[in-house]
Amino acid sequence: MLKFVNTLSGKSEVFEPLEGNHVRLYACGPTVYNFAHIGNFRSFLFVDVLRRYLKYRGYDLTHVMNLTDVDDKIIRDATAAGLDIRAFTEKYIVHFWEDADALGMERPDIVVRATDHIPEMIDLVGRLVERGRAYESDGSVYFKIAAFEDYGKLSGNKVAGNQAGASERVDADEYEKEDVRDFVLWKGTKPGEPNWETRFGCGRPGWHLECSAMAMKYLGETFDIHCGGVDLIFPHHENEIAQSEGATDKPFVKYWLHAEHLMVDGRKMAKRDGNYYTVRDLVEKGFDPLAVRYSLISVPYRKPFNFTIESLQGVERRLKRLNESVRRLREANPQDLGGQPDGLLDDIATVTAQFEAGMDDDLNTAEALAALAMLETAVNTAVQQERLSEAGKQGAIAAFEKMDSVLGFLEPATDELLDDEVQALIDERLEARKAKNFARSDEIRSLLAERGILLEDGKDGTRWRRA
Repeated sequence: MLKFVNTLSGKSEVFEPLEGNHVRLYACGPTVYNFAHIGNFRSFLFVDVLRRYLKYRGYDLTHVMNLTDVDDKIIRDATAAGLDIRAFTEKYIVHFWEDADALGMERPDIVVRATDHIPEMIDLVGRLVERGRAYESDGSVYFKIAAFEDYGKLSGNKVAGNQAGASERVDADEYEKEDVRDFVLWKGTKPGEPNWETRFGCGRPGWHLECSAMAMKYLGETFDIHCGGVDLIFPHHENEIAQSEGATDKPFVKYWLHAEHLMVDGRKMAKRDGNYYTVRDLVEKGFDPLAVRYSLISVPYRKPFNFTIESLQGVERRLKRLNESVRRLREANPQDLGGQPDGLLDDIATVTAQFEAGMDDDLNTAEALAALAMLETAVNTAVQQERLSEAGKQGAIAAFEKMDSVLGFLEPATDELLDDEVQALIDERLEARKAKNFARSDEIRSLLAERGILLEDGKDGTRWRRA
């Protein structure tokens, strides 16, 4: 039974989609003004694991992710670069998908850009004004917090004596937790800023408005799951609830899920402290991006995660051993157990159940990885003891692949052998010849030939070449 800890209630709740087997999921994507760092990708990978597990569990999924391509930081940096915001953000969108692909992230079903949805945003602002929950002032439109009684139900930041339409307003896209004030929906135009002509005048959207308008367009006025990092709970997600429910008088989202912060070396990540990493920073240091993925999903998403280079080095070694175990399994020769029970099949059933129990418990990836390790141990034992049946081999391969459909970091099956693998088989063949085990020697030669590797025995030893 799949359960999530819902930020809205603070409790663990059984997951039940609003419409049969169909899950509608919205996740806040990047603000594309720079390269996404590993803290950003911890949140994005949590969503990736979530979408993968929902599909593993057989749900039909519609997953929408936004790209914020207009906000204060984008305008600031695009202006400094002498570019319009479309040209400026486009290059960072390309870089984001390059990093996401390297980390094995699946693409959302629908990816939306804020600047492509200005009409939907203006419609939402109009509904709020008509209902008396927004007002115009000095060319901008603000949400009237005092007119929405449930403000603060997600974050706990309640209104304390705020006067609607008074000077207590905030124009910035982001602000501190103590700033519970009327927030801007539509910003009146300013010199040098991008702008759109609308019935509320020339201007641009506030950051919070963007996600509400796009989420409701593609998923409806009420949908199942909204995700993001804990830093988005306030003000962004709190304001999304206010403006969405303020316009519809319907619940906006049933389950709110938030990923905790990532620290580096026990501190907040900061360039000035030398502990700030993007994915490409780590790749340039020689790390496998799939080891980065393994590391970032290894701690359950609701727990703070302390990242270190030393821990990533350990993860990379662990992932290499795991991939070696799976390769040995694929290449192993099954044995005829003579009708004896295949204990490996029982092990597979046990670890699969443990994997699912862990993931059902609010995506406990630590438990899922523990189950994967138990499967690896059982398989290695069966191979070493020559008690691997054909049914056990195929069942174990299927179990690895099924778990990895969620975790997403194992090497795929391939007929391509790496140079060190070829050399290891040649060395094994040499030992077999010394032991006069010519059957194994011939078997290795045939195996390599099937993979396109030709052996040439000579007085100086054995050489190989690709066919």
